[in-house]
Amino acid sequence: MNTTNQKEEDAIWYPPGGILIWLIVFVEVITFCMGIGSLVYDKTQNPSGFLSMQNQLNRSFAFWNTIFLLTSGFFLAMSVYAKEIQKESMYLYGLLFSMFFGMGFLLLKLLEFYDKWTLGFTLDESVFFSYYWLLTGFHYLHVAVGLIILFIVFLNRKTIELVNLEAGAIFWHMCDLIWLILYPALYLIQ
Repeated sequence: MNTTNQKEEDAIWYPPGGILIWLIVFVEVITFCMGIGSLVYDKTQNPSGFLSMQNQLNRSFAFWNTIFLLTSGFFLAMSVYAKEIQKESMYLYGLLFSMFFGMGFLLLKLLEFYDKWTLGFTLDESVFFSYYWLLTGFHYLHVAVGLIILFIVFLNRKTIELVNLEAGAIFWHMCDLIWLILYPALYLIQ
């Protein structure tokens, strides 16, 4: 077998970040899609009830959270690229900006959670708010775990291998993807 064919075969079995992270991403995306699918189905059963509860959400917060996550993802992609081409300062700044915008997401989401909680929109307020708390809370935990991963990468930035950085970035981009599905399902589609 020539080396070109071997590289193509290796790319299938050893994708960026390793096969394990892709299996995790697959399971997580399927899990979230099942929850979101259930939300959409239940919304069709009681559209006016869901709409009245959906109108209690802060769409501005959700919009800015989308901007924060996408900006964070951009900087992380830039950081991975910089690591590949061995531009250490670009790699470091990309990683730091990614973490900064990720923390911005968590802070703004925490403010939204606090607002909903103090207004009495708790987990048992309605079916809609059960979905809201479970889906956004689960996503919040994923973003927090993603930030912990990025912080570990930052602490080991001098010795981290590219495959480990890629795995962290893939997990982070999974959080982006899930939010891009969750955001319209909870906040926009009426």
